[in-house]
Amino acid sequence: MNELPYLVFAGSASQNLAEKICDSLGCPLGKMRIEHFADGEFAVSYEESIRGKDLFLVQSTYPNADNIMELLLMIDAAKRASAHYITAVIPYFGWARQDRKDKPRVSIGAKLIADLLSVAGITRLITMDLHADQIQGFFNVPVDHLYGSTVFTEYIEHNIPVDNLCIATPDVGGTKRANSYARHFGVPMVICHKRRAKANEVAEMTIIGDVTGKDVILVDDIVDTAGTMTKAADLMLEHGAKSVRAFATHAVMSDPATKRIDQSGLTEMIFTDSIPYSKKSEKVRIISVAELFAESIRRVCSHESISSLYTF
Repeated sequence: MNELPYLVFAGSASQNLAEKICDSLGCPLGKMRIEHFADGEFAVSYEESIRGKDLFLVQSTYPNADNIMELLLMIDAAKRASAHYITAVIPYFGWARQDRKDKPRVSIGAKLIADLLSVAGITRLITMDLHADQIQGFFNVPVDHLYGSTVFTEYIEHNIPVDNLCIATPDVGGTKRANSYARHFGVPMVICHKRRAKANEVAEMTIIGDVTGKDVILVDDIVDTAGTMTKAADLMLEHGAKSVRAFATHAVMSDPATKRIDQSGLTEMIFTDSIPYSKKSEKVRIISVAELFAESIRRVCSHESISSLYTF
């Protein structure tokens, strides 16, 4: 019988990451069954007692919508089975790009997802690199917001000479993130300013700053079609950069993203495993965040601060 006061379960979208988290915690992954019906509907059931337990439900909610629906059913089933606390561990919080009303008659998808999770019954959220920090305010439960910079800075320090670095952001919206990296390493920062013709299509891009002779690191939270990232990388090289690498937390990587990265001037593209990446590319590297999430779970259970886990 498991003596731990908590149990970790995984949805279909995050099985591999959850197994790594459990390996780090030294506990087995909880037993759960997802039954699929012919019409596409599915049902969730726990195959062990969860009464009075603190549950950590690991599931990234990238599209399609089955992933968020599966998590909602996991939460509902846990609540109805008398779980003590239900923490949603969402390494990639999907639908977060709809975080504000920027034109008339549009939805705010991130707020809707927050409401769905709250109504389903979560008591805490652990997530990483939200597309916009203000999404934390959409919840009325505690939110532990982790950062990919915790693992990225360690990788940079061990694999890339920092004396010739220059930090860059592929768009103006990522200026705060890039500035944090630049201050941490004590290096200059440049900004790419882009104008979109429409969603997922960059019409024009210019560089603000000097990259001549520099080893450039582009930082972002999400890479979707990789159009912005690869265009920025090639533009940096055209302006005299010595090399260009890119770091992004979430590998959404919709087609033709992998092909674009392979054909670009990027030396390497580094992601975390918040979203499973199954395609093959010689330039793509994956860094696991399992240890980071495992330590966060430990500290939540022992009522310790997690702020010391943040590099910045």
